[in-house]
Amino acid sequence: MKHSVVTYLVKRFLRFDKEQPFIFISALLAFLGITLGVMVLLIAMALMNGFDKEFKHKLTIMNYPLTILPKFYGSVNQNLLIDLESKFPNLKFSPYVQSSVMARSGRKLEGGYLFGVNFDDEKSVNSVLKKAIDGHHFKKFDVLIGHSLKEEFDLNTNDKLMYIFTNLEPGGLSVTPKIKRFHVRSVFDSGLSAYDKAYSYTTLASLQLILNMPRNEYDGIHIYSQNPHEDIKRIQKALPITTTVKGWWEDNLNFFAALEMEKTSLFIVLMLIILIAAINIISSLLMTVMNRRGEIALLLSLGATTGEVKKVFLYLGVVIGIGGIIAGTVLGLSGIWILSNFDIVSLPKDVYPTSTLPLDLSLWDFFMIIVGAFVIVVASSYYPAKKASEVDILTVLRNE
Repeated sequence: MKHSVVTYLVKRFLRFDKEQPFIFISALLAFLGITLGVMVLLIAMALMNGFDKEFKHKLTIMNYPLTILPKFYGSVNQNLLIDLESKFPNLKFSPYVQSSVMARSGRKLEGGYLFGVNFDDEKSVNSVLKKAIDGHHFKKFDVLIGHSLKEEFDLNTNDKLMYIFTNLEPGGLSVTPKIKRFHVRSVFDSGLSAYDKAYSYTTLASLQLILNMPRNEYDGIHIYSQNPHEDIKRIQKALPITTTVKGWWEDNLNFFAALEMEKTSLFIVLMLIILIAAINIISSLLMTVMNRRGEIALLLSLGATTGEVKKVFLYLGVVIGIGGIIAGTVLGLSGIWILSNFDIVSLPKDVYPTSTLPLDLSLWDFFMIIVGAFVIVVASSYYPAKKASEVDILTVLRNE
């Protein structure tokens, strides 16, 4: 049987048969099912990747790529900072002190952290704060607050905001509150309401004075690095044993592991849509084999090999499947483009790190979806093709 004959038979078997309409409908359902499965998978994987990337971007900024922390009190100081700046001139450093506080405005209270920073250094390591710092001069007891805290307390620039500190007595047996009023100088918006509500920033000298800390000692040093996974090893070697360095991802390992597991689970569940559609390919091809037994037997009696007959039905299933994959890919990529360029879906900003849908389809996910769908299609076409090649010529011709 020549290749042209195989092509002719595939086209003929794909046509609508008035006598057996259910065969065509079953094939059409298989095509639509695969199209839907591929389209949904592409959009879902793009969404998962987009949210994953957006969360990582936001957490990298507000958690800082790398942070140097003391193992013992006083081990992070100005001498260490100067030493690190000389050894790593390509990195940006911002020393800080911090204290847990209660912010109070009227009758409202909100817990959080107040950081004392050098604002010129801080804006070099935090792009979110840079926008809020530029154009403002921070004096002693001025404070930079988050947008969520501003909305919560209904504050404006130059309003006063009270912070309550806990002061441990020298004996260690009692805790007394220390209260200080700050002037709201500016407002930052990270897009993550939890950080915007909990984090506030004042000058380094202000917080050191309140906490009775020496001016040359810090609670830690924030570091901006474009390659934190590589730089953390170099920095760790350069640090004394009294200090340690921590990457932003170390506080979020469980969160991103959960995201990755959700992504894998979603991929498997949505791939089941394609698998269910493939069952329609099997049923459609089996009905075609049963309906065309006489023609198959005649072809075999005229010299066609079983391999050539198998090829006809294998091609038939693959054509239906690949047609669905191509249609699903076109629709999926079109959906991603539309959702990326038009503000169709709006997300609550206090829940998600962005108000628009973040979409980012990686080449690896695209490859896995296409290959996975193709493997399912070929596997579902093989069994009916094998059954077609096993038709008993004598029995069929005798009965028909």
